[in-house]
Amino acid sequence: MDDTHDDRRLVDGLVKLLTVEPAASDSYTGRAQQGGIGRVFGGQVLAQALQAAQASVTDGKSAHSLHAYFLRGGREGGPITYRIERDFDGRSFANRRVVAAQANEDGSSSPILNLTASFQVPEEGLEHDDSPMPDVADPDTLKSDMEMRREMAERIGNRLSDAQRALMLRPRPIEMRTQDKLHWMNSEPREPRAHSWFRTTAPLPDDPALHRAVITYASDFTLLGTSALPHGLSWMRGELVGASLDHAIWFHRPARADEWLLYATDAPWSGGGRGFNRGRIFNRDGQLVASVAQEGMMRRRKGG
Repeated sequence: MDDTHDDRRLVDGLVKLLTVEPAASDSYTGRAQQGGIGRVFGGQVLAQALQAAQASVTDGKSAHSLHAYFLRGGREGGPITYRIERDFDGRSFANRRVVAAQANEDGSSSPILNLTASFQVPEEGLEHDDSPMPDVADPDTLKSDMEMRREMAERIGNRLSDAQRALMLRPRPIEMRTQDKLHWMNSEPREPRAHSWFRTTAPLPDDPALHRAVITYASDFTLLGTSALPHGLSWMRGELVGASLDHAIWFHRPARADEWLLYATDAPWSGGGRGFNRGRIFNRDGQLVASVAQEGMMRRRKGG
C-alpha cells in the first residue's frame, strides 16, 4: 500500500472521528478513535465539542472563539455524548454551551469537558494585525517530526517498550515539522518557545467548520510541552505527570488545515504545579489566523 493511499485513509478517519452524529434534540455523539488506548486525546474532545456546537448554529454564523475546561480524563474505546445549551441567539452573535460526558462502568455518566463557543455573522470591520509571523524555516526544508521520531526510536533501541514504540511511531493524519527541539527531543533546558508547521497529510473537504475543528484538534499538540522546555523534562521520558486544565481559541480569519500552518508557542510562566502556554497560528502568507491559550497541570513524577 503506497503512502498516498495511507495518508488518504488516515485523513478520512480523522474527518469521521470529528463528525458528530445527532442523538436527540440538542445532543450529539462523538465516535471513539479506532485503536485508541488509555486516555482520550484532549484535542479530540475539544474538536468534537466544537463540531456539536457548530451543528446547532445553522443561520450563517461562524465560530469565532471557544473556551473550555477539562474536568476529568476521558477513556478511549467508548463514545462521548455532547449536550448543547442554546444560551443566546442574536442578530449578529450566538452562544452555545456544551457538556461532554462519558458513560461509567456502573451505567452512570460523568462530565469530562465543559465548552462555551461564540458565533458571529461574518462582517467587515476595522482591521489591524500587530502580530508578525516569526522568522522560521520554510516547512519544505525541514524534516517531519515522524522522521525524527523514527531516528529517536532507533537511537533509544530496547529502552522503549513495545507499547511505547507503537505509540511513538503510530501513523498520524496530521504531519508536523518542527524547527526547534520539543520537550521529547532533548533533555537540555532551553527557552520556552517552539515553532512547528502542521497540516493534514491529505486534502480535506471544503467545509470551513471542519477546518476550524481540525485546527482545534491540532492546537492541543505541542502546547503544554512548551512550559516543560525550561526544565529539560519530558512526559515521553516519564519525568512528568501532566494534563490540560483549560483551553481557549480565537479564530481571526478563515484558514485551511490541509495547507501549511505555523504554530508558534511560548510559555511565559510555570509554578504551583501548573504551566501557562500561549500559541499563535499563522498561514504561509504570514497572516495570523488564530490565537490559543492553555494552562495545564505539570508535576515532576515522584520516584524519577
